[in-house]
Amino acid sequence: MSDRDDGLGAFIAGVFIGGIIGAATMLLLAPQSGEDTRTYIKDKSIELKDKASVTYDDYYTRVGELAEETKIKASDLGQKTGASKPSTAATPVEVAPNETTNSSQDEVAAEE
Repeated sequence: MSDRDDGLGAFIAGVFIGGIIGAATMLLLAPQSGEDTRTYIKDKSIELKDKASVTYDDYYTRVGELAEETKIKASDLGQKTGASKPSTAATPVEVAPNETTNSSQDEVAAEE
């Protein structure tokens, strides 16, 4: 299933990059005045920014939904296996900028 998703992402990226290259080529070869071309570029960049924002929002929402579904499925699986609470392995840990979380170094230091 993930191979299929990766192929779709690559296809979408290819279409997007191809569209940008085609638009740039069209602008360079089109018989328009410089002012018309600048206006066209400005309008298209605003349109592209809006589309990118909508796409980002859609993906962000979908990732949130998938995360919630995963939490529910993990909780259900934990209940089926008799676990009393979900694992804390997925709990985020806050780390100060100058601290490290490399537990193997801590373990080596503790053994010495």
